[in-house]
Amino acid sequence: MSTGRWGLAVLGVTLGGLLGWAPAQTREPADDGLPADKPAGFEVVQHTNIAYRTDKDADKERHKLDVYLPKDQKNFPVLFFVHGGGWKSGNKSWYGALGHAFAQVGIGVVVTNYRLSPQVKHPAHVEDVAGAFAWTCANVGKYGGRTDRLFVCGHSAGGHLVSLLAADPVYLKAENRSPADIAGVVAISGVYRITHDFLLFNPVFGKDEEVCKKASPINHASGKLPPFLIAYADNDYPQLDGMAEDMHAELKKNECRSTLLKLKDRNHFTIIMKIIDPADPLHLAIRAFVQK
Repeated sequence: MSTGRWGLAVLGVTLGGLLGWAPAQTREPADDGLPADKPAGFEVVQHTNIAYRTDKDADKERHKLDVYLPKDQKNFPVLFFVHGGGWKSGNKSWYGALGHAFAQVGIGVVVTNYRLSPQVKHPAHVEDVAGAFAWTCANVGKYGGRTDRLFVCGHSAGGHLVSLLAADPVYLKAENRSPADIAGVVAISGVYRITHDFLLFNPVFGKDEEVCKKASPINHASGKLPPFLIAYADNDYPQLDGMAEDMHAELKKNECRSTLLKLKDRNHFTIIMKIIDPADPLHLAIRAFVQK
């Protein structure tokens, strides 16, 4: 499965190998590098490298997205997924297994790229995500998806980006959209507080304290927001557990709907890697959140 790597390719291992995933039903091999075996469910149709920006300044790689669909189905909910990578790395092509896993159970999936640091700084990342989400709003109905059931989902830096997209309306407003277009937010091991004096954040967000405060989803956790499903691992990166609990508490304090899910026997990597397993608790929680 040489081209089937996704998620955190730096590990140098395939997702299937990590999970020991060997379902019984087969399909014809595809060019996405996934194994020929797949679990029972809907056949999946994929459309890759769709440009969500086509202007003269569009990035030929980063302003593109992939779509995964349950074949011959209509009126299905859609999961709009944003990858992690510290705002500096990551690629939509690593997440084909995730797209297939949810499309097989009747949930359409859009996986987007966005520009990365150091080539760009905040707010370029979330502006790109807003543009990709706006494209999804305008186009997913053509593929059979429900435009009133669009859920945003992200891991790590992607969790930060989808949370900020939903909580601060300025980014979607620039695309003639609003957080009301988001049916729900699934934030996995996300970053909810950006601090100006933390070296990891400086190359991405700079050192201006006010800029960092505005880039922090927790500072926008009020008003009429979409419901949140906040997940984190019991062995996650330091501070991410506390951030998840604080974000959940802030949402609840401001009467916003939020569910907090702590995944046992998971770390920052395996929480997203195991999501393709139909029996995985996070996989099941996302399905319930999206399909209810």
